[in-house]
Amino acid sequence: MKRTAQLANRLQEVLLDGTWIANTNYKEQLLKTSWQKATKKNGALNTIAELTFHVNYYIAGVLNVLEGGSLDIKDANSFDMAPIRSQTDWEFLINTFLVNAENLIRCIAKMPEEKLEEVFEDEKYGTYQRNIDGMIEHCYYHLGQITLLNKRISL
Repeated sequence: MKRTAQLANRLQEVLLDGTWIANTNYKEQLLKTSWQKATKKNGALNTIAELTFHVNYYIAGVLNVLEGGSLDIKDANSFDMAPIRSQTDWEFLINTFLVNAENLIRCIAKMPEEKLEEVFEDEKYGTYQRNIDGMIEHCYYHLGQITLLNKRISL
């Protein structure tokens, strides 16, 4: 199996339909979460909605590069989420996340193998391979937080 297909499969697992590593995935966690639970503060921790926005922010930024655009995201803006005030707002964020995730996976699966060794936008970011691996690790990190928050918050 090509490395690009392997990377796409790993993202598919954490984002949309896998259970091997974490016994869950983003889609499963987000679709079972009400907007009230997603926005409920738990001390100083980020909310489920904030974490969802944050991960989607990076997915959308990397996707833009893979689709031929530039890297326009900044760490300082990665939690600049508009307030979620209804189930409709929450569903919009979830749907945006899922569409971006599907498109990112599709782009990585179609990527030529040799692209993985190329510089991702700027040498300081390393290669495409490094950035995709980092995206997978980042996704699992925050999936764990979302899973714990879902267990900890009761409504």
